[in-house]
Amino acid sequence: MMTLAIQDQRLAKPGPQNAALRDYDSVRRAIAFISEHWRRQPPIEAIADAAGVTPDELHHLFRRWAGLTPKAFMQALTLDHAKGLLRDSASILDAALDSGLSGPGRLHDLFVTHEAMSPGEWKHGGAGMTMRYGFHASPFGTALVMATSRGLAGLAFADPGEEAEALADMSGRWPNATYIEDPQGTAALAQRIFDQKLWRPDQPLRVVLIGTDFEVRVWETLLKIPMGRAVCYSDIASSIESPKASRAVGAAVGKNPISFVVPCHRALGKSGALTGYHWGITRKQAMIGWEAGQVGMQ
Repeated sequence: MMTLAIQDQRLAKPGPQNAALRDYDSVRRAIAFISEHWRRQPPIEAIADAAGVTPDELHHLFRRWAGLTPKAFMQALTLDHAKGLLRDSASILDAALDSGLSGPGRLHDLFVTHEAMSPGEWKHGGAGMTMRYGFHASPFGTALVMATSRGLAGLAFADPGEEAEALADMSGRWPNATYIEDPQGTAALAQRIFDQKLWRPDQPLRVVLIGTDFEVRVWETLLKIPMGRAVCYSDIASSIESPKASRAVGAAVGKNPISFVVPCHRALGKSGALTGYHWGITRKQAMIGWEAGQVGMQ
């Protein structure tokens, strides 16, 4: 498989002048335009104009960012494509859930190993827990990486100028924890998450799931959805033996504190619609398209 050139986008100081964030901002604007106009398949000139770059710049940016052309990326983001993913996954869901985290078909591309905090720790709002955090560049905008001594506990995203809001959102989930800004301490985790060369089964990324028992069960199920596939909320509800709990599953998916790594962006509505995403529907579309590009290169 070709390796994405994420080394061009990695972990410089965060800020609007960072090349990775400028690239993502152009991609974000292009995706927003594509999302609104995909039915008429706009030409690259129109997409480039919406993104504020030339057609050549857009073409090379997409090739570097996702390993495929803007046209292929546009096709990957259409609703029909999302519905196709849903239909395909429906017949393989049981097999996928039974295969293990690092099984065939890249069941979980980050090779995650995880543990859950005790219900008591969650109930007390993280009291006694120290959470270190830092902001880092990523292919999907500024990433807020949060970690305890046990491993990665939070991953959020923000557009330029929205970093404080993202931090308030995440810290509000565990209001009694102690928060320490430590970008140097979280930089290695950010690199592990977004640099594919470091996605190794012999060195799994450890994550800590902090939520109710039901939420943790939902998040563990999300971890088993293969890259390039999608499931609907009712499939997840059935897999955790709560077939009538689709709405509760949707709420748990929305509360997922470790975005991208725990791939809540692969959960769709019953009709195949992308539905909402806590960090923005455009970012969800970007993740689906990015992954579709990776699967296409295998």
